[in-house]
Amino acid sequence: MQIIKWNPMRDMFGLRNRMFDDFFFPRTIDDEGMLSWSWNPVVDIYDNDDAIVIKAELPGVSKKDITVDVNDRVLTLKGERSANNEVKEDHYYRRESTYGKFERTFTLPADVDPDKIKADYKDGILKIEVPKPEDKKPKQVTVH
Repeated sequence: MQIIKWNPMRDMFGLRNRMFDDFFFPRTIDDEGMLSWSWNPVVDIYDNDDAIVIKAELPGVSKKDITVDVNDRVLTLKGERSANNEVKEDHYYRRESTYGKFERTFTLPADVDPDKIKADYKDGILKIEVPKPEDKKPKQVTVH
């Protein structure tokens, strides 16, 4: 038997990682009673001079499986990543990929014209540009 020195930091970081994983990647029970992970795509949201930009990472999601809806000031991103059925389940040594339906909602800072919103999907990245209303754009005043 080996004596191991107790390291409270190691235990704390292990607990933190489990809490983080359970919050952002909650485990669910699927239809067959198997424990699986649900997922939400990660996003970056930033502001440029003309628009608010939302970039979502959606690797393995087909363009036809993505929808973007705007209702009042709420933008909803929905979709589904299908499971890879090319390999039989009993042939996996380890399976960490997540799949299934996802839905993310974002409250926009102002009422926007939904007809002016642009969405582009390329290489697994969805880029949504939400134009700012005219009165919210920064204005530059010329000094005479």
